[in-house]
Amino acid sequence: MTMNTLKLAAIGCAMGASAICAHEAGACTRVIYHGADSTFVVGRSLDWKTPIPTNLYVYPAGMDKIGSDAPGAIKWTSKYGAVYAVGYDGGITEGMNEKGLVINGLFCKGTVYDNEDTRNLPPMSLAVFVAWLLDLNATTDEVVAVLEKHNFSLSGATFDEGTVSALHWGITDASGKTAILEFDHGDVKIYDAGDIRAMTNDPQWPDMIAILAYWEKIGGPHMLPGTVSSPDRCVRANYFAHHVDAVSDPALAVSICKSILVPSCVPYTYQIQGEPNVSSTQWRSFADTKNHRYYFDIVTNPGYYYIDLTKCDLRKGASVMKLDTSKEKNLIGEANHALKKSAPFTPMY
Repeated sequence: MTMNTLKLAAIGCAMGASAICAHEAGACTRVIYHGADSTFVVGRSLDWKTPIPTNLYVYPAGMDKIGSDAPGAIKWTSKYGAVYAVGYDGGITEGMNEKGLVINGLFCKGTVYDNEDTRNLPPMSLAVFVAWLLDLNATTDEVVAVLEKHNFSLSGATFDEGTVSALHWGITDASGKTAILEFDHGDVKIYDAGDIRAMTNDPQWPDMIAILAYWEKIGGPHMLPGTVSSPDRCVRANYFAHHVDAVSDPALAVSICKSILVPSCVPYTYQIQGEPNVSSTQWRSFADTKNHRYYFDIVTNPGYYYIDLTKCDLRKGASVMKLDTSKEKNLIGEANHALKKSAPFTPMY
């Protein structure tokens, strides 16, 4: 599989894909703010139908890790330190490493990870998949090279009363280069996002590009789609990301990124009659790839805060550090002081 940029598809394909995905179960949004002087901020919302308790962990470099508790699992020693957002204290949703590489997982219900040719490869759990990529790679191109080898079998535990972790991923490095990773019946599909600055959930990336192309022709400042469906949220986020000022001030860049992301979030507690799986936004994150600051914004908290990786001890032998978000509800600004020494989280293999 080689990295490729898909051509924009026809209007008819776009409308068909939009109709299919009008009511998806998961609802997450990812957006890239492109500022001045190599400033990039990757923002995302985590939306789900039930609470997903999420804590922040900072892991140093030089740690020995394993991808699964199954026989023959992939083993590695981390080259880079990183901050991870860990759901249920058992699985990494996303993270950023000390080189400014950011990887975010979003729900995508059409995902099928394995087939007859891949399921006997060395096992890798979804619980630590993001860590494996962040620990060993500094750039999007390096991650793509690893994924193209496809020398692993990916799987994970169910959660939330049996929900399968069907995901696709956005990958962005400090240069702003972005790739989209999807699994289609066991085949790795990697797409160069080019200048598309948003992604959401379903449909898979080729159909989503067609939808964006449709709205590029008919939308704009006078008309944008306004529902909470995945395609509508993607269109809004991508449009606004291209029509804001490019600044270099890091705090202002994060604020602008947040202002782009919020209109594509689902209001907290919002529900649609007869659609119990519509998901409201629980938290948002913003990764400053230049200054290596990872911001966390729980929607029920009075403010948001950040971990500054440049001030963390990421050397081999340093302690794992944890910010317990259930105990720290009033943090604002830099929150390194709230990190406490911790045992590593226990993956839900």
